[in-house]
Amino acid sequence: MNLLFTILSAAYIFGIFFLADSSAASQIGEFNPYSLLHIPLYGVLTGLLLLAFASKPGTNIAVRYHLAAWIAVAVGILDEYHQTFIPSREGSVGDVFLDILGVALVVILARRVSPSLWLRPFQGRKM
Repeated sequence: MNLLFTILSAAYIFGIFFLADSSAASQIGEFNPYSLLHIPLYGVLTGLLLLAFASKPGTNIAVRYHLAAWIAVAVGILDEYHQTFIPSREGSVGDVFLDILGVALVVILARRVSPSLWLRPFQGRKM
């Protein structure tokens, strides 16, 4: 696994959960009435996870896509569940679907671009 992107992915996930109870999340909600920011939020998470798994030895590229996608979807589901315990927030199945859309778009994009292009910097490098 790529250490830099593993740390960035973990920090990003921590930020998602930690900032769910912040005033910033409430302010963003005013400008995001349809929760469409979930799409890029979880798209970026998926991209970070794909890069984290980029140098994972012994796995083929399809397994890396699945790992990244399922972890990002699990984070989205857990975050929505977590929000049910925050008084100023509410969990939403619709938000989970938007999270899944963001994940799917990045996986589709990553599959359409040759893996040798976006994985080249990480091939053969151990971090």
